[in-house]
Amino acid sequence: MELQYKTLREIPELKDAAAQWFHECWGVPKEAYLECMDEYLSGDTEYGWYVCMDGDKFVGGLGVIENDFHDRKDLAPNVCAVYTDEAYRNRGIAGKLLDMVVEDQRAHGISPVYLVTDHNGFYERYGWEFYCMAQGDGEPEPTKVYIHR
Repeated sequence: MELQYKTLREIPELKDAAAQWFHECWGVPKEAYLECMDEYLSGDTEYGWYVCMDGDKFVGGLGVIENDFHDRKDLAPNVCAVYTDEAYRNRGIAGKLLDMVVEDQRAHGISPVYLVTDHNGFYERYGWEFYCMAQGDGEPEPTKVYIHR
């Protein structure tokens, strides 16, 4: 079966399942995801949620939020919760989702977008560049902030 890339607006009936999947990936309370997803689905924000599905199974995803828990509140919005299930890695899923989010946000007049990461060399492949360091909430060391213009 071919992988399907969707925005949550295309599959709103799967909102609860998507929030549960992101919760299981990251340990962030499901309610936090649901709150952001509800704002997106209601049209209160264009900060969207994007998933890759193999049949009815979530295998990759990411979202867009105002701030991904760091002290640089001026750098918004932030791509967050980038995740691909281990069995599906190295197939370009995250890259396709990153391209999808950048294009969709730009289509809604939102550019640049930012993300925080500890990865080296991954995001650069998809047009992201190092921008600055930021202090993550409750984190001992600063983390890298990337920008996509």
